[in-house]
Amino acid sequence: MAAPLSIRLTDELEAALEATSKRLHRPKSFIIKSALEQYFAEYADYQIALDRLNDKDDAILSAAEFRSDYGG
Repeated sequence: MAAPLSIRLTDELEAALEATSKRLHRPKSFIIKSALEQYFAEYADYQIALDRLNDKDDAILSAAEFRSDYGG
């Protein structure tokens, strides 16, 4: 079930949203929903990386070590 949401945007954000909506021929709500989905996916990846960085038992590889071990 979709839940309604009301937000206030700066004039600049509203103009960018309007322009993107017209360019993509999609409703503003679609663009906002897509942006939130992408944000939360990236935030989850960020949190995993941060947790691993703070885990003192997790080895940290240099770029050279990574390329050597995994070929790249």
